Amino acid sequence: MRHLLDTRTLAREDAIRILDIAEDMADTQSREVKKLPTLRGKTVVNLFFEDSTRTRISFEAAAKRLSADVINFAAKGSSVSKGESLQDTAQTLQAMGADAVVIRHGASGAPRTLATSGWIDAGVVNAGDGTHEHPTQALLDAFTMRKRRYGGDSRGRDLAGFRVAIVGDILHSRVARSNVWLLHTLGAEVTLVAPPTLLPQDTSAWPVTVRYDLDEAIADAPDAVMMLRIQLERMNAAYFPSEREYSRRWGLDPRRLISLPPGSIVMHPGPMNRGLEISAEAADSPRSTVLEQVKAGVSVRMAVLYLLLAGERTNPKRANEEGR
Repeated sequence: MRHLLDTRTLAREDAIRILDIAEDMADTQSREVKKLPTLRGKTVVNLFFEDSTRTRISFEAAAKRLSADVINFAAKGSSVSKGESLQDTAQTLQAMGADAVVIRHGASGAPRTLATSGWIDAGVVNAGDGTHEHPTQALLDAFTMRKRRYGGDSRGRDLAGFRVAIVGDILHSRVARSNVWLLHTLGAEVTLVAPPTLLPQDTSAWPVTVRYDLDEAIADAPDAVMMLRIQLERMNAAYFPSEREYSRRWGLDPRRLISLPPGSIVMHPGPMNRGLEISAEAADSPRSTVLEQVKAGVSVRMAVLYLLLAGERTNPKRANEEGR
C-alpha cells in the first residue's frame, strides 16, 4: 500500500487486510511491553492544518508503538500561518527525510494533491480533508463493528448483512462519507438519517437508504446506530430550528435507547455533544462502543502505518514475536 487517501477506492481485500493486521496489532497492546521494532529508523510526520487532539494523539501513539520517530507539525503558529504553501511545506518535509505524512487539512483533496504532486516521496495518510473523507475513522469503526459482531478472532470476516444507521449531520461529515463507502464494500446495509437540510443535495449515487425520521429507522432494527456530531463550526446558516428541537427529533435519548433491538450497538466518532445528538445515558450505556472505538483507533493506525512503511518486507506476526 503506497497511500491511504479514501475508502471509496479501497478494495475489499485491502480493507480486510488492514482490519486483520489491526487484529495482530491489538494483540500486542495487551502485553506489558507494547512497542514493536517494526518501524525503527522511520520518520512519521503528523501534519495538521486543522485542530484534532484525538486523531493526532492516536496516530502519534500508533507510530511510537511501532518504534518510529514522530514529528508533530501544527499549522497554527508555524510558517503555514505566515503564508507558506502546501508545496513549500511538503518540500521541507522531504528535505527532513519524512517516510510517512499523516495530513489533516480543511480543503477537500489536499492529501491527494500531496500524494500525487511529486513534491514528496513519503507515503501519505488522509487524517481528514474538508468534508471529503476520513478513512482511518471508518476503518476503526468497521473494526469495532466486526469485533462486536463476531467476538474473539474476526480475521477474514466482512460485515455482510450488518445493518448500520448513520444519524445526524451527514452534510458536513467526512466520517459519514468514509463509512458509507467502506461499509458498502464490506457488505453492510447503510441507512442515513437526518433532517433534509443536513443531507447532501444529491445522494443518488451513494449505496444507501435515506430516512428523515429516527424512530422509523430504529424500528427497522439496525445492528448499529452511529450518531454524528453536529458540526456547528462548519455551519454558516440555520440548518434546524433550535438545538432543543434537533435533540427532540434526531437525538438518541433514553427513550430511543430503550427501543433499540437487543444486541444493537451505539457508536460515535467523537467528540460528543452530550445532550444534543446523544444523551449521557446512551453514551455511557453498555451498548456504547465509544471507548472501544478510541482503543481500536491505535491498532488500526498501527496497521496502516505498518502497511505503508513495512508491509512488503515484514510479517506482522513475526514482528510481534520479535517485540516480546
